[in-house]
Amino acid sequence: MDYSSLQNGSDIRGVAMEGVPGQNVNLTEQACRDIGRGFALWLRQRLGKDALRVAVGRDSRLTGPDLSRWICEAMGAEGVAVTDMGMASTPAMFMATVTEGFRFDGSVMVTASHLPFNRNGYKFFTQAGGLEKQDIRAILDLASSEEHTGLPAAAVEKGGFMAEYADILCRKVQEATGLQRPLEGLRIVVDAGNGAGGFYADRVLQPLGADTAGSRFLDPDGTFPNHIPNPENQEAMASIRAAVLENRADLGIIFDTDVDRAGAVLSDGSELNRNRIIAMMAAILLREHPGTTIVTDSITSTGLASFIAAHGGVHHRFKRGYRNVINESIRLNEAGCDSQLAMETSGHGALKENYFLDDGAYLVTRLLIELARGRRKGYTLPSLIADLQEPAESYEFRMDLKLPDFKPYGNGILEELRAYVAAQPGWTLAPNNYEGVRVNLNKDHGNGWFLLRMSLHEPLMPLNIESDSEGGAKIIARELFPFLAGFDKLDTAALARFVR
Repeated sequence: MDYSSLQNGSDIRGVAMEGVPGQNVNLTEQACRDIGRGFALWLRQRLGKDALRVAVGRDSRLTGPDLSRWICEAMGAEGVAVTDMGMASTPAMFMATVTEGFRFDGSVMVTASHLPFNRNGYKFFTQAGGLEKQDIRAILDLASSEEHTGLPAAAVEKGGFMAEYADILCRKVQEATGLQRPLEGLRIVVDAGNGAGGFYADRVLQPLGADTAGSRFLDPDGTFPNHIPNPENQEAMASIRAAVLENRADLGIIFDTDVDRAGAVLSDGSELNRNRIIAMMAAILLREHPGTTIVTDSITSTGLASFIAAHGGVHHRFKRGYRNVINESIRLNEAGCDSQLAMETSGHGALKENYFLDDGAYLVTRLLIELARGRRKGYTLPSLIADLQEPAESYEFRMDLKLPDFKPYGNGILEELRAYVAAQPGWTLAPNNYEGVRVNLNKDHGNGWFLLRMSLHEPLMPLNIESDSEGGAKIIARELFPFLAGFDKLDTAALARFVR
C-alpha cells in the first residue's frame, strides 16, 4: 500500500467514514493499523530503545473510538506499551510526554481539527514536540512497508490525563495571582462546539471560582450539531458572542475541536480573534519581555505591526502554516533573538514558556491571569488593545487554479506580479516579505495592501485585501483585477463580482 496521500503537512488526515457524496473512505482500518505499526517502527528508530510507552487520545469525532482502538492495538502488537487516554485535547497529549509521573516516550492524538465530520486523522508527539513533515513522510513509508519490530506484544491499558492537565492550568493561574480562587465573582462562558474543550468549564474555570452558567455545547458530539468548532468560523464566533451578551459575561471562550486553537469575546461583545488576539498576547508578553520578537503568519495587518512596534516589540511577519510560524520563532531563539510568541491569525498560538506548544487552553489561561490581575489593579482586557489600529475593510478571495499541475502556473503568476508592481503608480512591494507577493498601496490607490500567495496544500491562490479607508478595498481590487483576469486558469469570478 502507498499511504503518502494521507499526509497533510505535519499531520495525517483522510476520509474516515461515508456520508459525503464523492468522498470515499481512505483512512481504512488497515491503513490505521499500518500507521500504528509505522509509528512504532519510527519511534524505536528515533529513540534507539525497545521498551517504549505511548499515550493515545482522541477528540469527539464519531470515528474516534475506532481509529484510536486500531492504532492502539497495532502499536501493542509491535511491542509498545500503550495507554488509551480516551477523550483528550491535542495539547494535553503532548503534555503527557513531559509531565512528571507520566513522561511517555511518544503520544498520538486522533483528530482532524475543524474539518467536516467524515474526516479524521492523527497527530504525533515525542518529548521534543510535534513531528515535522519529514517525520510523517517516514512514518507513512514504514506503514507502506511490511517491516515489523519483531518484539513480543505489549499490553494496551486504559488511563486518563485530562484531570492532571486541567490541574496544571489551574495551578498556573493560582501561582500567577497568588489566590486559590482568583476568578470569584466573574462569569466566564465557554463554547466548546461539542468538541473536546468542554472540560475547561468544570475542571479549570469552576475550581478557580468562575461562574460558568450560560456555557454551551460542552458535551462531546461528533456530528457537531450546533456549529463548526472553529474560532475562524463566523457562525461559531456569533454563538459565543451571543452567549456573552445574553449572560452578561465578563469573558467568552471558544475552542476548536481538539483545543489547540482558541478565540474569545470580551464583555462588550467584541471578538478577540485574528489580529486582535495576537495583539492582546503581544501586549501581555511585551510587558514581561520588553523588545521580544512576535512571529506571525503573512496575512496580519499593518495595524498589528504598528501596535507591536509601539509597545516596544519587533514584528516578524512570516508564512502561513502554524508549524512554519512556530519553527521560525524557534529558529530566531536559537540564533540569539528572543521570541516569546509565535501566533497565526487562525488562532494557533505558541509561547516559548510553554514548550512552543500551540495550545488554545493555555492561551486563554493566560487571558484569565490578565483578567484577574486587571480587576485588582484597575484595568481591563479591552484596555490592553485600545490603541490597536484596525482596518476599515478586510476581505479574502480564494481563487482556484484549474489545472492538474497547478504549482508552476501559480508561481508564474507571482513572478509576473512582482514585475507588474514596479510599473504601477502608488504600488510598493512590502519589504521583508516571506510568502507570495505583498503590496502596499498609498491613499490615492486604496490606502491599504494586498497579498497574493499560493495555498499551502490546495490548488488555489488566496488573495487578501485590507484597507484603512471605507471603499478602499474595492479600489485595490479594481486596480489589481485586470492583471489577474489575464490568467485563464485562475478562477477570478468572485473577485469579478466584487469589483462590479
